Amino acid sequence: MTAYWVGVASREHVLAAVRGGFCQLNHGKEAPLRRLKPGDRLLYYSPRAGMHEGEQIQAFTAIGEVLAGEPKRVTSFPGFLPYRRDIRYFVGREAPIRPLLPHLRFSRGKVSWGAVLRRGTFQIEPEDYLLIAHAMGINDAAIPPESSLRSPNTR
Repeated sequence: MTAYWVGVASREHVLAAVRGGFCQLNHGKEAPLRRLKPGDRLLYYSPRAGMHEGEQIQAFTAIGEVLAGEPKRVTSFPGFLPYRRDIRYFVGREAPIRPLLPHLRFSRGKVSWGAVLRRGTFQIEPEDYLLIAHAMGINDAAIPPESSLRSPNTR
């Protein structure tokens, strides 16, 4: 069964991951990547343009499908050896989070909606994934075939 995840990273880091066809979570830790299975979907949320700096973004900035294979360790720069996993990204647009907050299960009715994002990686409900995917302009091709969330006209 497909699982749906959100990873939190600056837009700068997300764009590098998209260009490289990989995902990296929680500052390169291996454990969050081991929870991902082939076919799972990953959304990236970017609070800012750069890590701890730059303009405020507060948007979902990338979306993709986890590919087969194990996490692998790479040399990002001397002294930093993060774990990464292969992912196929879908072509979409950024989706600001604020208009979605009243509708997302992980934020609905919560004043401190950002608290869950501080985890760095967390699983979301399929309905939340679909709402965000559609806000990003992603069509049903990015929705897993076994999902009951697909539009009736595409089954």
